[in-house]
Amino acid sequence: MNLRVFSSEKEAAEACAARLAEAVRLQPDLVLGLPTGRTPLNVYRELVALTRRGGLDLSRVVTFNLDEFLGLPPEDAGSFRAYMERHLFHHVNLAPERIHFLDGSAEDAEAECARYDAALAAAGGLDLLLLGIGPNGHIAFNEPGESLVASCHRARLSRETRLANAMLFGDDPSRVPMAALTLGVSSILQARRVVLLAFGASKAAAVTAMLHGPVTPHCPASFLQLHRDVEVWLDEPAARGVRHHRPR
Repeated sequence: MNLRVFSSEKEAAEACAARLAEAVRLQPDLVLGLPTGRTPLNVYRELVALTRRGGLDLSRVVTFNLDEFLGLPPEDAGSFRAYMERHLFHHVNLAPERIHFLDGSAEDAEAECARYDAALAAAGGLDLLLLGIGPNGHIAFNEPGESLVASCHRARLSRETRLANAMLFGDDPSRVPMAALTLGVSSILQARRVVLLAFGASKAAAVTAMLHGPVTPHCPASFLQLHRDVEVWLDEPAARGVRHHRPR
């Protein structure tokens, strides 16, 4: 993995947005994997600012979001679809037909997961995946356990993950759904390029386990050690357990 440590989250977000914009300029029909949560917020703000300045054209880009809460329709304010509309989709020129999202309100969750895997395969897989990491080492909603699921699937959310997502539900963890639909580890590892962002001291232990620990389903992010093109971008607090790092 290629490690970069930035002096601040803002600096990292600006650099990440610039990297994404350059990737789109080189490949206008880029297939882009997108996360939600607190980590990418500043990146999305920078992408919106670039678009408004005329420095970014997303009209041909194809997007696939990583996950969605089970039981929530897209219009629910707590859904990840609503999050993306608020923070990115509503403010840039992505073509609606090129935006792909899991439907958390689908009656048949297994069929919805199969549909999503098929749509991603038809698009040729992810060219570039922007990824976060949970404090427990999860990626997308692939939670720690005795084994991991390769394909898109229904996942039961851990208490830590529900706490981390409480901001979408009035800071009330009890309102966070117990389960979600998520891309599996296979789709993540098959992405041609991965940029993983982690900010803050709460991510330091997970980052250390990902980089320096064994490849184990007890830290799903550790499987990124098997990927040939991963960049890990951290701020100083998230990098405190990383050996031999130097701030840029």
